[in-house]
Amino acid sequence: MPEVNRSAPPPVGGWTRFVTARPRLALLAALVITALAVFAGSGVADRMGSGGWQAPDAESSYATEVLAREFPASQPNLLLLVDSGYATVDDPAVAAEAARLTERLEAEPGISGVGSYWGTESPALRSEDGHEAIIAARIGGDETTAGETLDRIAPAFAGERGPVTVSLGGPVAVQHEMQTIIQEDLLRAELIALPVTLVLLVMVFGSAVAAMLPLGVGIVAILGTNAVLRGLTEFTDVSVFAMNLTTALGLGLAIDYALFIVRRFREELAGGADPRTAVGTTLRTAGRTVLFSALTVAVSLSAMLVFPQYFLRSFAYAGIAVVLLAAAAALILLPAALVLLGHRINSLDLRRLLRRRKKATTGSAGSAGTTAEVGTGAGAGAGAMAGAGAASGGSAAASGDGADVSPGRGWARLGALVMRRAPVFAVVTTVGLLLLGLPFLGVKFGTADDRQLPAGAESRVVQEHIRDGFPGSPGGGLEVLAEGQGSPAAYADLKERIQQLPGVQRVDGPVAEGPVAYYSVLPEGEAVGEEAQQLVRDLRSMPSASSLDTSVTGTAAVLVDSKDAIADRLPWALAIIVVVTLFLVFLLTGSVLIPLQAVVLNALSLTAMFGAVVWVFQDGNLSGLLAFTSTGDIETTLPVLMFCVAFGLSMDYGVFLISRIKEEYDRTGDHEHSVTFGLRHTGGLITAAAVILAVVMVAIGTSRVTNTKMLGLGIALAVLMDAMVVRSLLVPAVMKLMGRSTWWAPAPLRAFHRRFGLSEGEAAPAGAPAAEPAPEVAALLAERPEPAEPARR
Repeated sequence: MPEVNRSAPPPVGGWTRFVTARPRLALLAALVITALAVFAGSGVADRMGSGGWQAPDAESSYATEVLAREFPASQPNLLLLVDSGYATVDDPAVAAEAARLTERLEAEPGISGVGSYWGTESPALRSEDGHEAIIAARIGGDETTAGETLDRIAPAFAGERGPVTVSLGGPVAVQHEMQTIIQEDLLRAELIALPVTLVLLVMVFGSAVAAMLPLGVGIVAILGTNAVLRGLTEFTDVSVFAMNLTTALGLGLAIDYALFIVRRFREELAGGADPRTAVGTTLRTAGRTVLFSALTVAVSLSAMLVFPQYFLRSFAYAGIAVVLLAAAAALILLPAALVLLGHRINSLDLRRLLRRRKKATTGSAGSAGTTAEVGTGAGAGAGAMAGAGAASGGSAAASGDGADVSPGRGWARLGALVMRRAPVFAVVTTVGLLLLGLPFLGVKFGTADDRQLPAGAESRVVQEHIRDGFPGSPGGGLEVLAEGQGSPAAYADLKERIQQLPGVQRVDGPVAEGPVAYYSVLPEGEAVGEEAQQLVRDLRSMPSASSLDTSVTGTAAVLVDSKDAIADRLPWALAIIVVVTLFLVFLLTGSVLIPLQAVVLNALSLTAMFGAVVWVFQDGNLSGLLAFTSTGDIETTLPVLMFCVAFGLSMDYGVFLISRIKEEYDRTGDHEHSVTFGLRHTGGLITAAAVILAVVMVAIGTSRVTNTKMLGLGIALAVLMDAMVVRSLLVPAVMKLMGRSTWWAPAPLRAFHRRFGLSEGEAAPAGAPAAEPAPEVAALLAERPEPAEPARR
């Protein structure tokens, strides 16, 4: 590795001085804050909601609110499915028991709008085979209150009740069961991810002591974010789905940042620095990059704040909090621990034990060869992990092993190969990624329903019975709210015009109460199909009577409004991500072209994820293996969420690579050497971080709820594609093709960057000769079968 000049240690800033001068105080403060966070964040999941897909300012939201207030029976959210067994629902004993259940339900606090088949004789509430019927009611209050009411009444109604069996369904039951399952699945995911992550970290670091540090940073970030979310639930709705992102990003980013900082710390120790100086240099260099990376990820996640659905906004709350807390823990808690550990960071080196065992059986020469080979690993699996560990360790000497190891040699060879064949790698990789994304061109957007739940969930079973066995697609109708000074003639005229619209199967109503009335409209075809969505648009564009103002709600109307809200805000979200990313990457590099390259290549890295989401979850491929039910569409908000999260993580890895390339380019002025150097020193690191984060996301993807499964597995794929394809192949190929123009910027922007820019290293003084490339990289380039093109002409 390049020799580090120790003659004049760089000045330290405020936080660096704090953690290096008083590390025990910094650790104590962190522990106290973490303990408070545990207390403040307790019970956060119980205060979260499981909805949030509906735009609150949409027409359908307004109509739903008015109907729930004025006509509770029109908006039932609790359904009791009464199964009469071998008898029919019209049997006197069955009818008598159903009447008793209805009376008891009406007497329950918080319940309104109770109705049943036996009270209304509506054919829509009786199954086609005559053995099942429905008691419908509305539970008032928000999601938390409704869930508490459901928990209270469920034992008194569900199960065997005389001659009938009662099961609970409806939106409240579906959402409540989904919330419970997500909490259980999250606990299981943590139990899977934590031990597997620890094993992988030991493989990467070698040292069991070093492997524990990223987990500590991640746990602090997760607990702190839970406290933040608990506070937010006092002021706004927060989705329970955001808990999954908290765990995944908390562990994943903490590991990323800790890998980067510990790797640089070990390099400084191997170069002869004492622990305090090594920490100071690490924070001045790698610490800046970690802070910068956290800002770019937070910006990508903050773009979700522009959307009105609290489902998306919740992920922004959780994501921003966990990213910033992970960075804070990595920049305060971790450096303090490194100062105290010093060279003991390499304690309990399990790889050294393995090498000693090999020496005992094969001799020291064979051991040296094996060690050198492991240190150059650039492949997948254990070889890549070992190679990453060597890169993060700086050198074998840092861990007390005298083997002659050249860490990252395999990655340098890969970089040299890619740059020799840059046009081929650029074209083939780009075309391959685009082909993987082609299925997304056939995406169909829908809305989440009970089929998100596992097949045996009670509320899903109820909804399936209703969907398959009852006439007229109950629950899939539309409601047309009419407000104003309506007369019988005006109401009749409105009903007639509704009936004349294409796609209308039946119109019931009006049901009037003072100046407010509503109609129930049953569409033809699927409840949220294209015909139903078109009917919503036709109803809204239909000229109304001068005395009546109409608004439309229902499942299809909510979907239409959600799609419109996302389409309306998506350009703003993309603009925030792109503009701020361009600006931040410019601050890091001083180049105009690298920020553009970063945005384009990051977008390319997501194509495989989006293509797989449609091919698997929409089209149903692998549904048996992954244990989910395909509904033939993708929930509208999921692609937006996955884009923001995956784009931010891609920028995380991109910043790590670009910052190291920029540092070496500032030192040497040699473009091609800098690309090879950057890949050599971060390739194993990025791959290891991506594999570990993918493990966490796959653990999240074991959820029994389909949307969570899609989120976890999709982002795991995006992370691996970005690290192993885009960063390893496409970035070096594109930078080779762009040549030294990569670093071009007009004079005014160069001046701006000199004053406000960030970097890991210090640029060479103006007019000073460029430094020589790192000796080991120069030797490697000299070994190539085909000479490299001169870096400078």
